[in-house]
Amino acid sequence: MRRTRLLIAALAVPLIGGIAGVAAPTAAAQPQLSGAATEFTVLTAGGQSVAAAEQAIRDAGGTVLHSNTAVGLITASAPASGFVERISASRAVYGAARATSIGRAPQDRAAAKPDAVEKEQRFSGGREGAVRKPVQTGMDPLDSELWGLKSVRSDLARTVQPGDKRVKVGIIDTGVDGSHPDIAPNFDAADSRNFTRDIPTDETGAVVDGPCEYRGCVDPADHDDNGHGTHVAGTIAAAANGFGISGVAPNVTLVNVRAGQDSGFFFLQPVVDAITYAGDAGLDVVNMSFYVDPWLYNCANNAADTAEQKIEQRTIIEAIDRALNYAHRKGVTSVVALGNQHTDLGAPQPDTSSPDYPAGSTHNRTIDNASCLSLPVEGPHTIGVSSFGPSGAKADYSNYGTEQISVSAPGGFFRDGFGTDWYRTNQNMILSAYPRNVGVAEGTIDQDGNLTADGIALGVQKAVAPDGRVGYYQYLQGTSMATPHATGVAALIVSQYGRPSRGGFGMSPDAVQRVLEGTAAHIACPVPNTVDYLDEGRDASFTATCVGTPEFNGFYGHGAVDAYAAVTRGAGYLRG
Repeated sequence: MRRTRLLIAALAVPLIGGIAGVAAPTAAAQPQLSGAATEFTVLTAGGQSVAAAEQAIRDAGGTVLHSNTAVGLITASAPASGFVERISASRAVYGAARATSIGRAPQDRAAAKPDAVEKEQRFSGGREGAVRKPVQTGMDPLDSELWGLKSVRSDLARTVQPGDKRVKVGIIDTGVDGSHPDIAPNFDAADSRNFTRDIPTDETGAVVDGPCEYRGCVDPADHDDNGHGTHVAGTIAAAANGFGISGVAPNVTLVNVRAGQDSGFFFLQPVVDAITYAGDAGLDVVNMSFYVDPWLYNCANNAADTAEQKIEQRTIIEAIDRALNYAHRKGVTSVVALGNQHTDLGAPQPDTSSPDYPAGSTHNRTIDNASCLSLPVEGPHTIGVSSFGPSGAKADYSNYGTEQISVSAPGGFFRDGFGTDWYRTNQNMILSAYPRNVGVAEGTIDQDGNLTADGIALGVQKAVAPDGRVGYYQYLQGTSMATPHATGVAALIVSQYGRPSRGGFGMSPDAVQRVLEGTAAHIACPVPNTVDYLDEGRDASFTATCVGTPEFNGFYGHGAVDAYAAVTRGAGYLRG
């Protein structure tokens, strides 16, 4: 999952009715409001109306900015101090969390910190990854570089079912470059939405997204200033058009449902808005390769957290649960990255990275598996995806464990193939679409559109069509890259077995999951079942033990997703 740091959703001190173990506030004079205008997310209490919560916000001295009536999550503006104490007195409110300060301008331009997992080759200290010249074979010219496409047998599946345009896949991510030549043929601009607003800096002055590129600080719904969402979209459904690459499901429709900042943070309100919009817009499948910031694990009652932080995390848990349940009822299949913390999610390690926003807020926490959740993957109705490399080995960074995993998929493993000429090469990773604007900002593409020396070393590819269209492609790795392979297979399942219903076209999410899991290729635990990555240069914290059978285990779940098996043998799994 993308962890280019610097996100939003700090905290607010609230006391809320409906949370066990939190005393209700006693009647007293309301505290004075003071401080700069600040945004808060307020969750309506169960059984209470959104209108009642909105009135409570106004009574507490706040202004309602936006309401998501599907789950009862409200964005409000109020002075920084005093508002939470006031709003906590209302029984119409479940919880509240401070979002972000309003109106701060950056002092200078700074690039977001790149993800150390997904872009590992960029920090390897050398030029190990110089790309081989691609062989012009396969379905599209660069498909010979896509070992993941072959691994999931998309090349065979598309001879039976290449995808149905009526099947819509939502990319809940940092945005999608709708102008990319491999994305544009399948991109639905009309249904695409951006639920974020650029955040120049956090409340400490640390750069988050940097200066706004567009007036009003809201990017167009066909724009990606990070590159992560476009990469995901390309793996799912890059068009098979004789140009560049093709995706797992090359004929389905892509919808940008943006919830991530340019910097890669994913905050509560945009995520909830994106998930519920997916349900309202009739999307069939959504890809979620992220966790909801600022908490890697949201804990109900962690001793290391303040009272305000505990309430914030409870609010996030409840809001995400409501959103996922809502989307599921509306027919949305939710495919989610398992995460890149090389952790058994059933036995989580201490969390030293939360809260990751604003800057300098982190503290060490012991994580109790019974009361702490990484979201959205540990939310209801999610299909959790782990990552393996081209040898089939679990990627060193990939989370695992029988508690949350559903299936596994190709996600890249830069250090795969130790002792062979595969080791530490770009081709061990996943090649997919790359926005030109991001490449220019990262220094891999120059202003004239040519690859720089750094771009060539990192394996960045450039394709030029006879009519002058130009597309760029980059290598990344992560469970963020595995998840879109699974999402593409899910989209093919809906294409093959979906039926017209309620004025649209779709399929029960539970049935999609049964087919996806039932047709996955079983992979047994390695022998021995404890694997270390010491030869690959990793420390003992990466050592992982695989538990389970070939039919289901903690490294591969029900197995590696198989597009061809899904569209040819999936009918037997349609009934529960």
